[in-house]
Amino acid sequence: MATVVSPAQLQSFLAFDFGLRRIGVASGTRLLGAAEPRGTLKNGDFDAIAALIKSWQPDALVIGVPRHPDGAPHEMTAKAQNFGRRLSGRYHLPVFEVDERYTSVEAEAQGAHDIDAAAAALILEQFFREHP
Repeated sequence: MATVVSPAQLQSFLAFDFGLRRIGVASGTRLLGAAEPRGTLKNGDFDAIAALIKSWQPDALVIGVPRHPDGAPHEMTAKAQNFGRRLSGRYHLPVFEVDERYTSVEAEAQGAHDIDAAAAALILEQFFREHP
């Protein structure tokens, strides 16, 4: 039987902004309540994800799940959720979903050079706000 873990019990995280071609990555800790962009990977590069997990040793993973403006799911919603299930199955870490509407737009408005990684950082910071 799987152990249910509360997000509040976990301290370090890697977050992913899923895209069909690229996946932005950020890391952060609950102690600081902030996230740092860590770069962008090619979608499907699970070797690079494994290296990040080995390096950062997160307690859990957070993925941004896109939705329509009214909150309804769309095609990318299911693809992002499938990516989360793959992460959970491969790395045996808890995976939490965050509604990531407009994070890429916000990252671009902030002048981010790597929009995908900056969006992943915004996703993780939103997670920290939602799960203090």
